[in-house]
Amino acid sequence: MKENPSHAEMLASMTGGMVTPAREFTGSNRLHSNGKPKDAFRDVLRKIPNFRNSFSVILSLSLPPLIVWAAMLYNHPLVWIFSILGMGIAQNRLFIIHHEAAHRLLFSNRKINDLVGIRFIGWLAFGSGSHGYRIGHIRHHRNEFGPEEPDFILYSFYPISKSSMSRKLLRDFSGISAFRILRPRFERLNEFRHLRLTISFLSGQLTIAALFWFFSNLTMYLCLWILPWACVYQLLNRVRAISEHGGMTQSSDRRKTTHYVHQNRLANFFIVPFNVGYHLAHHVDMLVPYRNLPLLNEALIEDGYISSDRIWPSYRSLWKALVTKN
Repeated sequence: MKENPSHAEMLASMTGGMVTPAREFTGSNRLHSNGKPKDAFRDVLRKIPNFRNSFSVILSLSLPPLIVWAAMLYNHPLVWIFSILGMGIAQNRLFIIHHEAAHRLLFSNRKINDLVGIRFIGWLAFGSGSHGYRIGHIRHHRNEFGPEEPDFILYSFYPISKSSMSRKLLRDFSGISAFRILRPRFERLNEFRHLRLTISFLSGQLTIAALFWFFSNLTMYLCLWILPWACVYQLLNRVRAISEHGGMTQSSDRRKTTHYVHQNRLANFFIVPFNVGYHLAHHVDMLVPYRNLPLLNEALIEDGYISSDRIWPSYRSLWKALVTKN
């Protein structure tokens, strides 16, 4: 590959390894030909359930303190191990709430949506409390694998060898990936914008550290907040991301950009909370809040947009296909 390949060359050489031909879909009474819901059905799907979402926010914010309380109450190595794993899962849930807010689907009032989901949860959950993630993520939705795709490399080259996958997962679980994510925050600090975002990021983590210090100690902050994010969360984030788009390619047909995996409760709890596993439905219409994605997904299947040959029966089956034997 030459030093500066064009986007078309990158698409041809780095993507599409998991794409299969999609049957033509001409639309239905409920769906347009691109799968988007029509008229009254669309209006029902796009209604944001503010009251129910408030409970999701409260429960998601309550989970980290509960995990810390359990670790303090039952000071045992096994409890600590499960607490570290549990905190990584809790951080993943907070990120998906932040993702929902980035789409302005957490609360119908935009000021409350951004205050809770971006400024507060996004700030505490290893973000800066800014709209940076929203901007990059909307680029992802507008043109998956396009020239401005923020995660192009993350989704590329699949299927990959077993040794390559092992190296990626080891980088995640060892904290190397987390270090690579954090490093840019401490570069270009002579530029005001980067300095401001870094200060905001650090203030969020200092707030978390102060809470740990007040209620327990800073060692628990390192073991039950930093360590889970640096290891467990990074691993969960990768397996979720490649389950969504690994090996797919740029296309106006979302069935060629996004996988569809049959959902189950175990995966919903550990990897894809808040219905983010209905990712093809999410990409068909990114203005449908997470609670209504199962309804859109059901319509996509019943009306023929998603055919049975495009459904991965489980995450395990997809992960096996994403890895070759070499």
